[in-house]
Amino acid sequence: MADASIYKFVSRISPPSEVVERAYWFIFQQDKLLVHVVDEGRVTVLRAEELASLGLTPGHPQYLGYLLNGTEAPIHCYAADCEATLPAGLTAEGLRQVYGRLDDPLFGIAGRAVQIVDWDRNHQFCGRCGAPTEAIPGERAKKCPSCGLSGYPRLSPATITAVTRQTEAGKRILLARNHRFPPGRYSVLAGFVEPGESLEECVEREIWEEVGIRVQNVRYFGSQPWPFPNSLMIGFTAEYASGEFQLEDAEIDDAQWFAADSLPLLPPPMSIARRLIDAFVAEEATGNRG
Repeated sequence: MADASIYKFVSRISPPSEVVERAYWFIFQQDKLLVHVVDEGRVTVLRAEELASLGLTPGHPQYLGYLLNGTEAPIHCYAADCEATLPAGLTAEGLRQVYGRLDDPLFGIAGRAVQIVDWDRNHQFCGRCGAPTEAIPGERAKKCPSCGLSGYPRLSPATITAVTRQTEAGKRILLARNHRFPPGRYSVLAGFVEPGESLEECVEREIWEEVGIRVQNVRYFGSQPWPFPNSLMIGFTAEYASGEFQLEDAEIDDAQWFAADSLPLLPPPMSIARRLIDAFVAEEATGNRG
Protein backbone atom coordinates (compact mmCIF):
# COMPACT_ATOMS: atom_id res chain seq x y z
CA MET A 1 0.00 0.00 0.00
CA ALA A 2 1.16 3.56 -0.71
CA ASP A 3 2.24 5.63 2.28
CA ALA A 4 -0.52 8.25 2.56
CA SER A 5 1.73 10.60 4.51
CA ILE A 6 3.88 11.42 1.46
CA TYR A 7 0.90 12.33 -0.73
CA LYS A 8 -0.91 15.64 -0.93
CA PHE A 9 -4.10 16.19 -2.90
CA VAL A 10 -4.66 19.73 -4.21
CA SER A 11 -8.30 20.46 -4.99
CA ARG A 12 -9.01 22.42 -8.16
CA ILE A 13 -12.03 23.07 -10.37
CA SER A 14 -10.63 24.30 -13.69
CA PRO A 15 -8.75 21.59 -15.63
CA PRO A 16 -5.27 22.21 -17.06
CA SER A 17 -5.21 23.79 -20.50
CA GLU A 18 -2.46 21.51 -21.79
CA VAL A 19 -2.86 17.86 -22.74
CA VAL A 20 -2.69 15.69 -19.63
CA GLU A 21 -0.70 12.49 -20.01
CA ARG A 22 -0.66 11.48 -16.34
CA ALA A 23 -4.14 11.27 -14.88
CA TYR A 24 -6.36 9.10 -12.73
CA TRP A 25 -9.97 8.64 -13.76
CA PHE A 26 -12.50 7.87 -11.03
CA ILE A 27 -15.34 6.51 -13.15
CA PHE A 28 -18.60 5.34 -11.62
CA GLN A 29 -21.57 3.25 -12.60
CA GLN A 30 -24.16 4.73 -10.24
CA ASP A 31 -22.26 4.71 -6.93
CA LYS A 32 -19.81 1.93 -7.87
CA LEU A 33 -16.21 2.69 -8.83
CA LEU A 34 -14.62 1.08 -11.88
CA VAL A 35 -11.41 -0.65 -10.78
CA HIS A 36 -8.80 -3.18 -11.85
CA VAL A 37 -8.31 -6.07 -9.46
CA VAL A 38 -4.57 -6.65 -9.08
CA ASP A 39 -2.42 -8.82 -6.80
CA GLU A 40 -3.83 -10.22 -3.55
CA GLY A 41 -7.22 -8.64 -4.12
CA ARG A 42 -5.93 -5.08 -4.20
CA VAL A 43 -7.55 -2.70 -6.69
CA THR A 44 -6.51 0.38 -8.60
CA VAL A 45 -8.37 3.04 -10.56
CA LEU A 46 -8.10 3.76 -14.25
CA ARG A 47 -5.38 5.87 -15.82
CA ALA A 48 -5.88 8.22 -18.76
CA GLU A 49 -3.91 6.10 -21.21
CA GLU A 50 -6.19 3.10 -20.60
CA LEU A 51 -9.50 4.68 -21.57
CA ALA A 52 -9.14 4.37 -25.35
CA SER A 53 -7.82 0.79 -25.26
CA LEU A 54 -10.70 -0.25 -23.00
CA GLY A 55 -13.25 1.47 -25.22
CA LEU A 56 -14.54 3.69 -22.41
CA THR A 57 -15.98 7.17 -22.97
CA PRO A 58 -16.38 9.01 -19.66
CA GLY A 59 -19.65 10.89 -19.33
CA HIS A 60 -20.00 14.32 -17.69
CA PRO A 61 -16.31 14.60 -16.71
CA GLN A 62 -15.41 16.70 -13.68
CA TYR A 63 -11.88 17.85 -12.88
CA LEU A 64 -11.00 17.25 -9.23
CA GLY A 65 -7.44 18.54 -8.85
CA TYR A 66 -4.05 16.83 -8.73
CA LEU A 67 -2.10 14.46 -6.53
CA LEU A 68 1.48 15.18 -5.44
CA ASN A 69 3.98 12.86 -3.79
CA GLY A 70 6.87 15.30 -3.44
CA THR A 71 9.14 13.90 -6.13
CA GLU A 72 7.16 13.16 -9.28
CA ALA A 73 5.10 15.35 -11.56
CA PRO A 74 1.48 15.97 -10.49
CA ILE A 75 -1.06 13.30 -11.37
CA HIS A 76 -4.30 14.99 -12.40
CA CYS A 77 -7.58 13.50 -11.23
CA TYR A 78 -10.95 13.38 -12.97
CA ALA A 79 -14.36 12.02 -12.06
CA ALA A 80 -17.02 10.81 -14.50
CA ASP A 81 -19.79 8.30 -15.00
CA CYS A 82 -20.11 5.51 -17.55
CA GLU A 83 -23.04 3.21 -18.29
CA ALA A 84 -21.30 1.05 -20.91
CA THR A 85 -20.83 -2.68 -20.56
CA LEU A 86 -17.55 -3.26 -18.77
CA PRO A 87 -14.67 -4.81 -20.70
CA ALA A 88 -12.78 -7.80 -19.33
CA GLY A 89 -10.45 -6.89 -16.48
CA LEU A 90 -12.68 -4.21 -14.98
CA THR A 91 -15.18 -4.48 -12.18
CA ALA A 92 -17.53 -2.00 -10.48
CA GLU A 93 -17.38 -2.00 -6.68
CA GLY A 94 -18.81 0.15 -3.92
CA LEU A 95 -16.43 2.27 -1.87
CA ARG A 96 -17.01 0.21 1.25
CA GLN A 97 -15.90 -2.87 -0.66
CA VAL A 98 -12.65 -1.28 -1.88
CA TYR A 99 -11.62 0.20 1.47
CA GLY A 100 -8.31 -1.33 2.49
CA ARG A 101 -7.80 -2.63 -1.05
CA LEU A 102 -7.35 0.74 -2.78
CA ASP A 103 -4.38 2.88 -1.75
CA ASP A 104 -5.43 5.37 0.93
CA PRO A 105 -4.71 8.55 -1.10
CA LEU A 106 -6.85 7.22 -3.96
CA PHE A 107 -9.61 6.10 -1.62
CA GLY A 108 -9.84 9.63 -0.22
CA ILE A 109 -10.15 11.11 -3.70
CA ALA A 110 -12.71 8.45 -4.65
CA GLY A 111 -14.89 9.62 -1.75
CA ARG A 112 -14.77 13.13 -3.14
CA ALA A 113 -15.34 11.94 -6.70
CA VAL A 114 -18.46 9.87 -6.02
CA GLN A 115 -20.18 12.85 -4.39
CA ILE A 116 -19.34 15.22 -7.23
CA VAL A 117 -20.47 12.73 -9.87
CA ASP A 118 -23.73 12.16 -7.99
CA TRP A 119 -24.30 15.91 -7.65
CA ASP A 120 -23.64 16.49 -11.35
CA ARG A 121 -25.93 13.61 -12.33
CA ASN A 122 -28.79 14.94 -10.21
CA HIS A 123 -28.49 18.60 -11.22
CA GLN A 124 -28.73 18.46 -15.00
CA PHE A 125 -31.99 20.41 -14.69
CA CYS A 126 -33.10 23.27 -12.48
CA GLY A 127 -34.98 22.19 -9.37
CA ARG A 128 -37.12 25.34 -9.50
CA CYS A 129 -38.21 25.68 -13.13
CA GLY A 130 -36.94 22.52 -14.85
CA ALA A 131 -34.71 24.23 -17.42
CA PRO A 132 -31.33 22.65 -18.31
CA THR A 133 -28.55 23.96 -16.07
CA GLU A 134 -25.13 25.25 -17.08
CA ALA A 135 -21.79 24.94 -15.31
CA ILE A 136 -20.49 28.14 -13.72
CA PRO A 137 -16.88 28.67 -14.91
CA GLY A 138 -14.36 28.57 -12.07
CA GLU A 139 -16.87 27.22 -9.53
CA ARG A 140 -18.18 23.83 -8.51
CA ALA A 141 -21.69 25.00 -9.24
CA LYS A 142 -24.47 25.05 -11.79
CA LYS A 143 -26.79 27.86 -12.71
CA CYS A 144 -30.14 27.93 -14.39
CA PRO A 145 -30.03 30.36 -17.36
CA SER A 146 -33.80 30.72 -17.16
CA CYS A 147 -34.54 31.63 -13.53
CA GLY A 148 -31.00 32.20 -12.18
CA LEU A 149 -31.05 29.55 -9.45
CA SER A 150 -27.56 28.31 -8.55
CA GLY A 151 -26.82 24.87 -7.13
CA TYR A 152 -23.73 23.59 -5.32
CA PRO A 153 -22.72 20.11 -4.15
CA ARG A 154 -24.70 19.33 -1.01
CA LEU A 155 -23.19 18.24 2.28
CA SER A 156 -25.26 16.86 5.13
CA PRO A 157 -23.57 17.58 8.50
CA ALA A 158 -24.05 14.97 11.21
CA THR A 159 -22.70 14.72 14.74
CA ILE A 160 -21.28 11.52 16.19
CA THR A 161 -20.49 11.33 19.88
CA ALA A 162 -18.64 9.13 22.34
CA VAL A 163 -20.43 9.49 25.69
CA THR A 164 -18.55 8.30 28.76
CA ARG A 165 -19.66 7.75 32.36
CA GLN A 166 -17.59 7.36 35.50
CA THR A 167 -18.84 4.47 37.62
CA GLU A 168 -17.56 2.78 40.77
CA ALA A 169 -16.13 0.04 38.59
CA GLY A 170 -14.37 2.51 36.27
CA LYS A 171 -15.12 4.57 33.19
CA ARG A 172 -17.59 3.24 30.65
CA ILE A 173 -18.50 4.22 27.07
CA LEU A 174 -22.04 4.29 25.71
CA LEU A 175 -22.52 2.07 22.66
CA ALA A 176 -25.81 1.26 20.98
CA ARG A 177 -27.12 -1.17 18.38
CA ASN A 178 -29.05 0.26 15.47
CA HIS A 179 -31.59 -2.05 13.85
CA ARG A 180 -29.69 -1.71 10.55
CA PHE A 181 -26.33 -2.88 11.95
CA PRO A 182 -24.88 -6.32 11.21
CA PRO A 183 -25.56 -8.84 14.00
CA GLY A 184 -23.66 -8.04 17.17
CA ARG A 185 -22.30 -4.65 16.11
CA TYR A 186 -22.51 -1.63 18.42
CA SER A 187 -21.36 1.95 17.87
CA VAL A 188 -21.46 5.46 19.25
CA LEU A 189 -24.54 7.60 18.59
CA ALA A 190 -24.92 9.85 15.57
CA GLY A 191 -27.54 11.99 13.87
CA PHE A 192 -28.06 14.71 11.31
CA VAL A 193 -28.02 18.39 12.23
CA GLU A 194 -31.40 20.09 11.90
CA PRO A 195 -31.95 23.58 10.39
CA GLY A 196 -31.29 26.30 12.96
CA GLU A 197 -29.42 23.95 15.29
CA SER A 198 -25.85 24.24 16.57
CA LEU A 199 -23.60 21.18 16.56
CA GLU A 200 -23.67 21.01 20.36
CA GLU A 201 -27.45 21.21 20.39
CA CYS A 202 -27.56 18.37 17.86
CA VAL A 203 -25.36 16.21 20.11
CA GLU A 204 -27.62 16.77 23.11
CA ARG A 205 -30.87 16.27 21.16
CA GLU A 206 -29.81 13.12 19.32
CA ILE A 207 -28.61 11.38 22.48
CA TRP A 208 -31.77 12.38 24.35
CA GLU A 209 -34.01 11.19 21.49
CA GLU A 210 -32.22 7.91 20.90
CA VAL A 211 -31.45 6.69 24.43
CA GLY A 212 -33.15 9.15 26.83
CA ILE A 213 -30.15 10.50 28.76
CA ARG A 214 -28.69 13.99 29.18
CA VAL A 215 -25.03 14.81 28.54
CA GLN A 216 -22.62 17.59 29.47
CA ASN A 217 -19.13 18.87 28.66
CA VAL A 218 -19.55 18.40 24.90
CA ARG A 219 -16.13 18.74 23.25
CA TYR A 220 -14.98 18.64 19.63
CA PHE A 221 -12.99 15.53 18.65
CA GLY A 222 -12.50 15.61 14.88
CA SER A 223 -14.31 15.22 11.56
CA GLN A 224 -14.50 12.91 8.59
CA PRO A 225 -16.04 13.24 5.14
CA TRP A 226 -18.38 10.28 4.76
CA PRO A 227 -19.44 9.74 1.13
CA PHE A 228 -22.43 7.49 1.90
CA PRO A 229 -23.86 9.41 0.19
CA ASN A 230 -22.80 12.97 1.16
CA SER A 231 -22.32 13.36 4.90
CA LEU A 232 -19.75 15.27 6.91
CA MET A 233 -19.34 13.49 10.24
CA ILE A 234 -18.35 15.82 13.09
CA GLY A 235 -17.09 13.93 16.12
CA PHE A 236 -17.52 14.92 19.75
CA THR A 237 -16.95 13.53 23.20
CA ALA A 238 -19.40 14.13 26.04
CA GLU A 239 -19.99 13.05 29.62
CA TYR A 240 -23.09 11.46 31.11
CA ALA A 241 -25.16 13.97 33.12
CA SER A 242 -28.42 12.28 34.09
CA GLY A 243 -31.22 9.90 33.14
CA GLU A 244 -31.87 6.24 32.48
CA PHE A 245 -32.08 4.50 29.13
CA GLN A 246 -35.32 4.97 27.21
CA LEU A 247 -34.63 3.65 23.74
CA GLU A 248 -36.12 5.02 20.54
CA ASP A 249 -37.64 1.74 19.40
CA ALA A 250 -37.84 2.68 15.73
CA GLU A 251 -34.04 3.01 15.50
CA ILE A 252 -32.22 1.63 18.55
CA ASP A 253 -32.30 -2.07 19.39
CA ASP A 254 -30.08 -1.94 22.50
CA ALA A 255 -27.74 0.38 24.42
CA GLN A 256 -25.21 -0.42 27.11
CA TRP A 257 -22.27 1.03 29.05
CA PHE A 258 -19.11 -0.90 28.07
CA ALA A 259 -15.69 -1.13 29.69
CA ALA A 260 -12.62 -0.61 27.50
CA ASP A 261 -11.58 -4.24 27.94
CA SER A 262 -15.03 -5.69 27.24
CA LEU A 263 -16.24 -4.24 23.95
CA PRO A 264 -18.67 -5.81 21.45
CA LEU A 265 -18.25 -6.01 17.68
CA LEU A 266 -17.26 -2.50 16.54
CA PRO A 267 -17.48 -0.38 13.36
CA PRO A 268 -14.66 -0.78 10.80
CA PRO A 269 -11.38 1.15 11.30
CA MET A 270 -12.19 3.46 8.36
CA SER A 271 -14.88 5.26 10.38
CA ILE A 272 -14.66 8.14 12.81
CA ALA A 273 -16.96 6.07 15.03
CA ARG A 274 -14.11 3.60 15.47
CA ARG A 275 -11.61 6.41 16.04
CA LEU A 276 -13.76 7.73 18.88
CA ILE A 277 -13.97 4.28 20.47
CA ASP A 278 -10.26 3.60 19.96
CA ALA A 279 -9.44 6.96 21.61
CA PHE A 280 -11.48 5.92 24.67
CA VAL A 281 -9.65 2.57 24.83
CA ALA A 282 -6.25 4.26 24.48
CA GLU A 283 -7.07 6.78 27.19
CA GLU A 284 -8.15 4.02 29.55
CA ALA A 285 -5.02 2.02 28.84
CA THR A 286 -2.84 5.06 29.58
CA GLY A 287 -4.77 5.80 32.77
CA ASN A 288 -4.49 2.22 33.96
CA ARG A 289 -0.73 2.22 33.47
CA GLY A 290 -0.50 5.42 35.50
